[in-house]
Amino acid sequence: MATLRDIRRRIRSVESTQKITRAMKLVAAAKLRRAQERIMSARPYAIKMAELLSSLVRRAEGEAHPLLVRRDAARKRLVIITADKGLCGAFNSNILRASLAFLREQGATGVTLVVVGKKARDFYRRRPYEVKSEMLGFFDRLAYSHAQELAGGLMQEYLAGEVDEVHLMYNEFRSVAVQRVKREQLLPIEPETVGQGEGEAAAGDYIYEPSPEAILAALLPRHVTTQVYRALMESVAGEYGARMTAMEAATKNAKEMIGVLTIQYNKARQERITKELLDIVGGAEALRQAVEA
Repeated sequence: MATLRDIRRRIRSVESTQKITRAMKLVAAAKLRRAQERIMSARPYAIKMAELLSSLVRRAEGEAHPLLVRRDAARKRLVIITADKGLCGAFNSNILRASLAFLREQGATGVTLVVVGKKARDFYRRRPYEVKSEMLGFFDRLAYSHAQELAGGLMQEYLAGEVDEVHLMYNEFRSVAVQRVKREQLLPIEPETVGQGEGEAAAGDYIYEPSPEAILAALLPRHVTTQVYRALMESVAGEYGARMTAMEAATKNAKEMIGVLTIQYNKARQERITKELLDIVGGAEALRQAVEA
């Protein structure tokens, strides 16, 4: 049975842990607010740009730009975006589990990886998959230049014919408590699908000025970089939301554990006091009987 000293030590340990988890929750909440504002501001722009480029690609004649060239998808590149740190619930495990399922579905020989975040790097370092490059330790200071670096390397490899398809996999921020694993094709850009009955305007063409090639040459690299930047911001906001939720649950669990340990401590203390009282009463009774004898 645990002694009073052991129980007091456990209570102090849990209280220290509770202070840490509460502080981490507050820090994550402050960072989440800024990250959420950034992603909510950037998301409409990224979505409309994707819609515009998909529509332009559908109307473009032939292969108007090298980034639109379609090849047999024998060589695929998967960009996996995780966090650098843990203590954020199932945020990292969900994305790693989904990426592993995609790799097994495609076959290990046909897919190479670009890992973003230490958790993905550590996970695939111990597994038989080829990691072409990695980006680590920049999420706390995420800037557009990081997306340019990542997207520039992907476009360069695609233009050089090293890969036939590029896919992004990341956690999309839905709310503080919900992050959804999402995989989307980055290269080549998928054309917009037009359903039946949408009217002649949807199937019409644009008048390009100066030319379709010049417009696509200006917009396509920016579009790829914007989609990568959006995925990075989605992942950052999702990480802070998941960490805030996890630390709130940990703080609550610590409070409940402190309550249980306090009750256990009071019971043990009461038993000890009762035992001492019985010893005193027994000693006094023995002394009285000795005096009377």
